[in-house]
Amino acid sequence: MTPTDVSILLTSDALQTRIRELAAEIRRDAPGVELHFICVLKGAFLFLADLLRAMKGPVTVDFLAVTSYGTATSSSGEVRLVKDLDTGLQGRDVIIVEDIVDTGLTLHYLQDILRARGPRSLKTACLLSKPARRKISVDVEYIGFTIEDRFVVGYGLDYDERYRNLPFIGALP
Repeated sequence: MTPTDVSILLTSDALQTRIRELAAEIRRDAPGVELHFICVLKGAFLFLADLLRAMKGPVTVDFLAVTSYGTATSSSGEVRLVKDLDTGLQGRDVIIVEDIVDTGLTLHYLQDILRARGPRSLKTACLLSKPARRKISVDVEYIGFTIEDRFVVGYGLDYDERYRNLPFIGALP
């Protein structure tokens, strides 16, 4: 059932199909390599879970949390690390797993702090990219979907901690 205030942009089936394709792309670029996935909480946890289930080969995982939105529908531009990693990155092949890249500020911040920790490689996979909102250029090697400038919820993404449980990506009016 769809809440009346949310219009569906990407169905659950479309999400699952594209996530399987992303997993295959990532593995094709790193055959046989143990990949260390870093999930950016809270929004990317469902994406990570499905991406990991679709991955072939050895993987490890860790989590970090940042904030730049609070209860607003647009980024404040100020990024804060609120939960750091539990393990080191030295010499590892790291994939940052992000729910959405819009301004690029959060991802730029993350890439800088993680790159400083000495991974062998650092790449990013995002479920959604919103290039119309970019304020800073960032490298994103794996993009699930490019979307227009709308505030989206569902499949882990929220508005004021609501809507994360929706099995699709939807837009608020």
